[in-house]
Amino acid sequence: MARVLAQNTQYATMISAPQTHGSKVKFIQLSRVDYDQILAVIVVEGNVIKNNILHVTQELDDETLLKLNILLNTHLNGLCMEEINLGMIAAMKQQAGIHSDIVSEVIDAVAEAIKADEDLEIYTSGTNNIFRYPELADQRKASELITTFEEKELLSELVQETLSDSTNTGIQVYIGEETPIKGMKDCSVVTATYELEEGMKGTIGIIGPKRMDYDKVIGTLQTLKQQLDELYKK
Repeated sequence: MARVLAQNTQYATMISAPQTHGSKVKFIQLSRVDYDQILAVIVVEGNVIKNNILHVTQELDDETLLKLNILLNTHLNGLCMEEINLGMIAAMKQQAGIHSDIVSEVIDAVAEAIKADEDLEIYTSGTNNIFRYPELADQRKASELITTFEEKELLSELVQETLSDSTNTGIQVYIGEETPIKGMKDCSVVTATYELEEGMKGTIGIIGPKRMDYDKVIGTLQTLKQQLDELYKK
């Protein structure tokens, strides 16, 4: 999509993969793999699945695994990581008795699964289109923009600001100094927020000169948002 956008608009483009903020646990399943190993399957919102092999000091029978599964799901299902506090963990470990170490390892696995779901991936294209516009093509400005696209941590700030803005109606236009990224102060940035299931959101951005064709860019982003929505519904 980033490549097609860059070709159609002749500007630089970026797209963040859908991201779920405050992901919640949907399901936990412990299964025996071997006498000293169990498999912990963690499912979080967005249907992100994390599999962990946990080592145990003694073989767990079916009844014990069932009790642990009930304990973990009763306490953790529907919670995000911020809601799993020390008091809750202590109570679960006390109920687990001699298997309290398993509770600790599962909590760690839950944290990893949620982190994996919230890691931000950003794809870019069309950086060379910057050189089409004389006002952006001088060495200093072009270098700053290219660095911004290569060091995606800076772009992630733009994405996070876009997604965290509760007043965001879907299309945002930043012109010059309004742009939240220092290396883009000589540009205009138009972003669109798309949303999938369970609050999964992402950002599409088009970066160009201040004299960009705003009507065309906004129309392109609105069409892409609609196509993403229709594609997901299929």
